[in-house]
Amino acid sequence: MSDFNKDLKGKILLVTGGTGSFGNAVVSRFLSSDIKEIRILSRDEKKQEDMRKFYNNDKLKFYIGDVRDYNSIEGAFIGVDYVFHAAALKQVPSCEFYPMEAVKTNVVGSDNVITAAVKNGVKKAIFLSTDKAAYPINAMGMSKAMMEKNVVARSRQLRENDTVLCLTRYGNVMASRGSVIPLFLDQIEHNRSITITNPEMTRFMMTLEDAVDLVLYAFEHGEQGDLFVQKAPAATIDVLAKAVLELKQSKMEPVYIGTRHGEKLYEVLVTQEEMQKAIDLEGFYKIPADNRNLNYDKFIEKGSKALELSDSYHSHNTARLDVEGMKKLLLKLDLFK
Repeated sequence: MSDFNKDLKGKILLVTGGTGSFGNAVVSRFLSSDIKEIRILSRDEKKQEDMRKFYNNDKLKFYIGDVRDYNSIEGAFIGVDYVFHAAALKQVPSCEFYPMEAVKTNVVGSDNVITAAVKNGVKKAIFLSTDKAAYPINAMGMSKAMMEKNVVARSRQLRENDTVLCLTRYGNVMASRGSVIPLFLDQIEHNRSITITNPEMTRFMMTLEDAVDLVLYAFEHGEQGDLFVQKAPAATIDVLAKAVLELKQSKMEPVYIGTRHGEKLYEVLVTQEEMQKAIDLEGFYKIPADNRNLNYDKFIEKGSKALELSDSYHSHNTARLDVEGMKKLLLKLDLFK
């Protein structure tokens, strides 16, 4: 990612939701670079104070604000060169019970970020999405899907020298806040059986470093309205649980609690329809924006490529990890070092 390091020299980067796992990974990687400033925008003053003390670096600046409230965030964008938008409601069950809260943060909030970025002349903004936005069945995925649609729609309206808006979509980020691996470890530490919903569920497995790499790839290669996906291995929840138990040398048997509200058997990163236009870039897929306008009649003769039956790219048909492979991946995490 040397090109990004070069582009960072003397620049200001803003990370929304920057006190979360992704924001901390970005700060850890780039605070020692030639970047001029990293701004952390979030609504949690306690987590900001914890970050301020932990990093103790004058390049790191903190802004209290909520993406739902445009007036509270607009000032943080003044003078900013690049934006990584990570602020979101991410917990599937919470969004199922409070879907309008997901809409306010994930849809309206991301639109506020677009407006603030364009108004303040930000060069490029990368919006983080999730595999749950592909064929969404839950409120979190639906709100993220609407975020994706709005980013692409807003990108069509921009002029040549306006902010470039790009998207990334990724799967389960291992050990991120609120994810299942910290839950398993907490249950083991307190001598409780780990809880499994459906052992046959598969999920993509990505490290936080992978998530940052995907965003940087989009930063370096993205054009207006592009969506990027990183290819990743997957594992069943049963394999993940067994790997965690073996690494922690625990003999406890898991307890099966059944599928929770809004959960899928497997997750999709690229839909069948998107695969028709996806560009395979070795470790990544790029899905360009559909930039046709509303005058569909003028596309009748030339048309776009007809839809053909093809597989989506999902966690049931990607490379599958066994217990030993899962353990090797887990050992990359600080929680297991």
